[in-house]
Amino acid sequence: MSFWSLIRQRSWGLILVVAGVCVITFIISHLIPGDPARLLAGDRASDEIVQHIRQQLGLDLPLWQQFIRYVEQLLHGDLGVSIRTGRPVLEDLKNFFPATLELAFCALLIALVVGVPLGVLSAVYKNRWLDHLVRLLALTGISTPAFWLGLGVIVLFYGKLNLLPGGGRLDDWLDPPARVTGFYLIDSLLSGDLEVFFNALTHLILPATTLAFVHLGIVARQIRSAMLEQLSEDYVRTALASGLSKFTIVVRYALPNALIPSVTVLGLALGDLLYGAVLTETVFAWPGMGAYVVSSIQALDFPAVMGFAIVVSFAYVLVNLFVDLLYLWIDPRMGRGAEK
Repeated sequence: MSFWSLIRQRSWGLILVVAGVCVITFIISHLIPGDPARLLAGDRASDEIVQHIRQQLGLDLPLWQQFIRYVEQLLHGDLGVSIRTGRPVLEDLKNFFPATLELAFCALLIALVVGVPLGVLSAVYKNRWLDHLVRLLALTGISTPAFWLGLGVIVLFYGKLNLLPGGGRLDDWLDPPARVTGFYLIDSLLSGDLEVFFNALTHLILPATTLAFVHLGIVARQIRSAMLEQLSEDYVRTALASGLSKFTIVVRYALPNALIPSVTVLGLALGDLLYGAVLTETVFAWPGMGAYVVSSIQALDFPAVMGFAIVVSFAYVLVNLFVDLLYLWIDPRMGRGAEK
């Protein structure tokens, strides 16, 4: 299967996923009890004012007409206007998405830097104390709720030890760097403001580590499984018999081969981190997509909730496509196998 064939195939999947998310999110959003117009107008507003707001928002139309109207807007690249902020949803998401993406990337980096070596060591020292320790750590990470872990590290490192900030992206007395990418770490470096860079970095440590710990176990287990398979291959025994050191065999031969089947899991971890960031952002008062969608749900802001679901689903499918293309580039045999 060629690159272009894979892109065409995944494009149809992208359309179906986004369409399904759009329908499901629309139905669920309108099943939530409450009246957005009443919330927007306030408790003391008269029924006439509430009805006027309802007409302005199109909430007085039948649900099927509201859905068709929303789909027409989507086809023109319009996610609607947020009921809560009064701004276009796409503009809101552009403002909040970089914070979530920065957190997810940092968490993925931590999960890879720590999880891959742990998985390798666990496989090399199979059934020894180090292997049991890594497997216990992986199981703990997978089974620990992110919000519980987040509260725990805040109490310990911020409340008790006062070593790290407990929330936000920057200290209140610092101004954000000039916006270029929306990533505070990158923007502060581009502007040459090292004070903001190190301050933003310290604010990232707790939420990124919390989010990474949950996925670290998945990475370690996947690498361990792939490494065990490689270490049992004939070429490893041949290399050992030829006098190569075990370190050379593991690092130069076994690990690169083990990373090939692991690419899919490691790449999809980024998509999972985007969803997992919602709870983490709420715990750490991180001004990203998670905090935005939670506030939107509380305000019954249907356009914002649906816009969030569509954008994140779109990003998740794009990550899937990137992982498939990367897998095909690393191992072209997979493409030839699919053609057969």
